[in-house]
Amino acid sequence: MAAPKLQERIDVDAATSTEAGGILPGQVILRLMDAGEIRCAEAVVPGQVQPASLDLRLGTTAFRIRASFLPGPDICVADKLRSLALHEIDLRAGAVLETGCVYIVPLLESLALGPDHSAACNPKSSTGRLDVFTRVIADGARAFDQVDAGYAGPLYAEICPQTFSVLVRTGSRLSQIRFRQGEVAASDAALMDLHREQGLVSARDVDIAGGVALSVDLAGDPETGLIGYRAKRHTGLVDVDAPGACEVLDYWEPIVARNEKRLILDPDQFYILASKEAVHVPPTHAAEMVPFNPLVGEFRVHYAGFFDPGFGHDAAGGEGARAVLEVRSHKVPFILEDGQIIGRLIYEPLTERPDQLYGQGIGSHYQAQGLKLSKHFRQG
Repeated sequence: MAAPKLQERIDVDAATSTEAGGILPGQVILRLMDAGEIRCAEAVVPGQVQPASLDLRLGTTAFRIRASFLPGPDICVADKLRSLALHEIDLRAGAVLETGCVYIVPLLESLALGPDHSAACNPKSSTGRLDVFTRVIADGARAFDQVDAGYAGPLYAEICPQTFSVLVRTGSRLSQIRFRQGEVAASDAALMDLHREQGLVSARDVDIAGGVALSVDLAGDPETGLIGYRAKRHTGLVDVDAPGACEVLDYWEPIVARNEKRLILDPDQFYILASKEAVHVPPTHAAEMVPFNPLVGEFRVHYAGFFDPGFGHDAAGGEGARAVLEVRSHKVPFILEDGQIIGRLIYEPLTERPDQLYGQGIGSHYQAQGLKLSKHFRQG
């Protein structure tokens, strides 16, 4: 089914032209649909187009495979699946994806990008907070979650639930894609100027070196002492399309602050923590948390790295919002200390101001958030 038409036909090249590169906002994503650069097998649903990203939807079939793979140059994912698929699963009525298994799902969205448009993908925030490891693959890809300028072809989601088995179906939205025009040069000097103008984080002494530093809050809530949650093993299913359906204590163990303000991460356990700083993404920019340097600790933080324009913005009801951190230690136990740097944010300009901001009547679940589990869990 064709993507929805705008009220007036807009020449997409003229509409997105700008001297500088940048991230395309939601209204330009709609123009790309109208121009055929984004193609949808089914009609776009409300809320699928975000302020600076597009949610990607699972198609009708999941393929259980032995191991993750990249197709490599000139190789189609479909060709690899013919030799690697162990089993086909019909998703139209819903199906369970089990922990520890790897699945490939063709998506309902495909691309025919122009030569100046590229894309990057990430798990949605709710997906990352469920510890569902999700990456997007394109034909001929040399890297996950990256789509080269001018790419024309299908998109696939690689899905590997790590902690909770999940119930998904055709149309479930686990990943999102962000489109970029041209090259965007991000420098620490430009970030510092933006921070002086807009106040990107609430830190008194901001640390900008390859991005804006975020640190972990292990002091805890002043009233409850809560600093985070550790995921339980051998729990029930989580339906990814059912907000508020799960009891917190059936899936999570709350962690309370102690006098030493530190936390020992157990290997291969999954934690939800929060940043000490409140984050602000002004309407003119989008942000992304970049992979953290493994030389300062063998742990991974934040699967879902996109922050839409307006996240934590006062005018959009944010008044600063802390980043929620999905944390997993690898191989060895690791001690996190209160205030330790655990990630960095890169800010990129938009090609034009978005028509809507994160939190402005678009069903944003995490505006003005503190420490918060995914939308699937009931919280008092």
